Formats: sequence, C-alpha cells, structure tokens
Amino acid sequence: MTQTLLLVGGGHAHVAVLADWIARGVPADARTVLLTPQPTLRYSGMVPGWIVGQHGRDQALVDVAALAQRAGVELILDSCTGLDPDARRVRTAGGEEIAFDFASFDTGGEGRGAALLGDNPRLIDVRPIGAFVDRLAALPALAHVVVAGGGAGGVELAFALRNRAAGQAQVTLVTGRSGLLPGFAPAVQRRVAAALVRQQIAMQVDDARIAEGEIMAGARSLEPTDAIIAALGSAAPRWVRESGLAVDDAGFISVNQHHQSPSHPHIFAAGDVAARTDRALAHSGVHAVFAGPVIAANLRAVLAGEAPLASYHPRAHSLYLMNTGDGSAIASYGPFTAQGRWVLRLKHWIDRLWIEKYAALAKES
Repeated sequence: MTQTLLLVGGGHAHVAVLADWIARGVPADARTVLLTPQPTLRYSGMVPGWIVGQHGRDQALVDVAALAQRAGVELILDSCTGLDPDARRVRTAGGEEIAFDFASFDTGGEGRGAALLGDNPRLIDVRPIGAFVDRLAALPALAHVVVAGGGAGGVELAFALRNRAAGQAQVTLVTGRSGLLPGFAPAVQRRVAAALVRQQIAMQVDDARIAEGEIMAGARSLEPTDAIIAALGSAAPRWVRESGLAVDDAGFISVNQHHQSPSHPHIFAAGDVAARTDRALAHSGVHAVFAGPVIAANLRAVLAGEAPLASYHPRAHSLYLMNTGDGSAIASYGPFTAQGRWVLRLKHWIDRLWIEKYAALAKES
C-alpha cells in the first residue's frame, strides 16, 4: 500500500533529506510531498557578506524546487498554518488540507522582535531571512542603525551594517543583559569586543525596548535611529503549540535523539522549529544540516515498518566564523579563537562549497 510522506518546510534539514533521496532514491512505495512557501532557500550565513558587497544577492540561494524535482518529490508552494497530528492532516495558508502517514517538519521559527521589543515601523526582524534581505535591500544609506541581540548573528550584522556597501552607518549593538556572545569562550568575547571598538561600533549591555516610539537600551534613548534590526532568535509558530504535539516550555516541537516526536512517533522535526529532549541544542543551521541525513534514514526506516535507529550526536563544539565586514573574520571553536583575512577566506570557501554542492545536485544528470 502506498503511504504519503510529507516534508513541511524547505529548511536546511529537508534540503539534506532531498540530497539523500537524490543519491539513494526516494523511499519505496511512498508518495513524497514537500510543502514549502518558497522555491528557494536563502543561506543566512552569507547574508553579512552580501550586505558588504562580498557576495551577490542571489549567490546564497539553494534551488529547493529543482532538488525536489530531481528527487522525485511533489512540490506544493504554500505554508503550514495548522496541524492535527492525530488525524494526520496539515492545513495550509491557501485553505487546503494535506493528509499524510508520516511527516517531518523543518519550517523554521518566527521572528520575535515585535514581541520582545515592541512594534515600530523601523523594526526589521532577521526572521524570516528572505523578508529581511528584501527589506534591507530597499533601504537607502543609513545614518544610524541599532542591532538588538548579542549573539553571533547580531554581532555579524552589526559589523556588516557598519561596512554596508550602500554607505557606512553608525551602528549601536544592544546585547541584552546577558552580554556579548553569551556561551562563547572569554577569549572569543574579548576578541570580538576589541573588533567592535576598532570599528567604532557602540555596545550597550542592556535590554533593548521600544517605548513611546523610541528605541531604548535600558533607560537610555538611542534616537535618532533609521532602522532597528532584531537579531533575537526564533519563536515557535503558534500552530505548533496548538497542535497537541509534545512541546518544550518555549513551544517548540519536542524531539528525541532520532528527531522523532515522543508523543506522536509518526512525526519528525529539525531546525528552528524543534527542540531536543535529551540535550540543549542551539537553533543553528549547522545542527539542522547534520540532522537532515538522520531524518532521511529514519523516515526510510519507519516507512518500511522498522524502528528509527539513526541518531544525531553533536560535537562538543561548533565552528563559528564571524565576518567582521572589513575583509577579515573571527573564528571560534570552543576555547580557541583566531582572526585574520585567512579566516574570511576559509569562511567564503566553506560557504561556497555548501552552495555549490546543492547547485550541482539540482542540475539534471
């Protein structure tokens, strides 16, 4: 009997699933469907390089539609707005219902800038990344930009906006009370802090908020400001919490080491929409990429009536290469750090290799 396998979202993990199916064939006796709102995936790691003119705007795109076609997967361009995991149905923004036997979710999270800071017409959330790029591309030269968020993403955007190809702006980085790069080694934090000083990027170790139309760092006004960039991580989509799936305290889909839901074993998830129950795992594209082949193997297993056995065991440390926008980059790997033009060349090489891998797969053989 033919079973329906539904991939919801065209994120990093599902791109890796499609690559696996191109190499090994789609699971036998299964109708496979990909539901995603966009035919391409924008690789966020190359966005800072685009801002400063090191990459073209479309160099960081993965042709998800072409990968689906090569893999023999039916493509539906729409977004998920609801899930009934017991009835095994997904609702779409277009009003359709899609039935499935097994499903995997890699939709990404949602921006939470307005929820954490307050709403303002100058506010631009980093998520979804495609909309962020579109809004930023439409902006003229900026005199002053505030970046809210002291993680690696906020840091890279602060450097990029300081060196933006459309004109150099004064940039203020508001890290939040947890400080600059929480969770990173002190040596990395010191190196990044020194680079911020060299580039005259102001840093405020306080919480950003919008009060009476003004962007504030604690009690201090940061006006006048032309744009407010929210690099504050992901929020879980509302439909996840409303679905009845097991979720964590923040509303993300709970998954075990097999990236399988503990409450509904016919559902898998990875990327920003998911949270591991066995360990803390940052919402990072690196982890989503490595989870992809695990999900591919486990979907193949459950469709064959077998138990999922593949697991994703993250390394103790992840490599971060932070573009400083001035022709250099800072590397972080656990307690180790380095800086220089060679680090930026390494970052560009890794990024382009990843993009070119999927570009080659998307081409007809």
